[in-house]
Amino acid sequence: MPAPRRLRPAPVQPDQPEAALAALLVGGSSTMQELRSRVRQLARSDATVLVTGPTGAGKENVARALHAMSARAPGPFEAVNCGAIPAHLAESELFGAEAGAYTGAVRARRGRIAAANGGTLLLDEIGELSLELQVKLLRVLECREVEPLGGRAPVPVDVRIIAATNRDLEAMVADGRFRADLYWRLAVVTLEVPPLVHHAEDIPLLVDHFARTRGASLRLTEDGAAALARHGWPGNVRELRNLVERAIAFEEHLLDTETIGRLLGPRRRSVEAWLHGSEPLASARLRRCEPATLPLVAEEELRPLVLKALLAEAEAAIIRQALEASGGTVAQSARMLGLKRTTLVEKMKRMGLAAPAQGRA
Repeated sequence: MPAPRRLRPAPVQPDQPEAALAALLVGGSSTMQELRSRVRQLARSDATVLVTGPTGAGKENVARALHAMSARAPGPFEAVNCGAIPAHLAESELFGAEAGAYTGAVRARRGRIAAANGGTLLLDEIGELSLELQVKLLRVLECREVEPLGGRAPVPVDVRIIAATNRDLEAMVADGRFRADLYWRLAVVTLEVPPLVHHAEDIPLLVDHFARTRGASLRLTEDGAAALARHGWPGNVRELRNLVERAIAFEEHLLDTETIGRLLGPRRRSVEAWLHGSEPLASARLRRCEPATLPLVAEEELRPLVLKALLAEAEAAIIRQALEASGGTVAQSARMLGLKRTTLVEKMKRMGLAAPAQGRA
């Protein structure tokens, strides 16, 4: 099979790539301006990029922007969630399979890597890929060819690979859960996507953008904007988009404090207030409180509670408390929490937390 022809820059209208970039990475803050600037720069090359950041921050949008701004824009963009593929299908899904390669393979199957030939492949949640498949992916990066399951010869591919993760791959390498050679192949360039709380001034623009893409109009009041800015946004930009979609679904047209309170869910005593209240965390743990006795949520508010969001909020608050108690020393905080230092660092990165300035060791 002849080697695929290298893709040359295609003639595009000057405003098309910039329009795509502005639509994918919305915001006027210095944080977002810097991110767009880095995307423009990286789009000029075929370098492999590792996109990091917390869940919901927009890592896939960054990958799509890199593709849209590049010479590969006319080619395909394939996005694969490595954590969503069943283990027994992962190899054939990514690399393809010949007919008869396994029970039920009645015809040849083209893998997702080959499907991205001439374009860009996003491997989202790359930290979920098994060690066995990491070896095969390493060959793709080194030789630019894939070996279909049951195939007799490798197939050349011309594809730019972008990987994305909300995990600390360096910590996973140290723990033996991710190959070091693959990590360094993926992290030719690392691009970090900030959590929404780091560019909260973009919230009004994002609200307007999400509403317009749904063909709706929402008016955000001054007190409503302040309420959104105060929210912790554990789900980041995705959570904000969901809030806008709820507002549209309930035919809300004015986003003020009261409306936003309803859309965000029932009010509850904040975890921070409980942790720093009259009964410290350590005291509660020593008494071995049963969950029912912890004063987190009023009984009448339990039914609509989103447990995952509460647990994320609680975990982040406890980590912040440990960091404050240790003077910002990560190693000491990890000992206090009964965690490995690498595990704590991974959690802090995922949550967008930083140790206080006085100590980070």
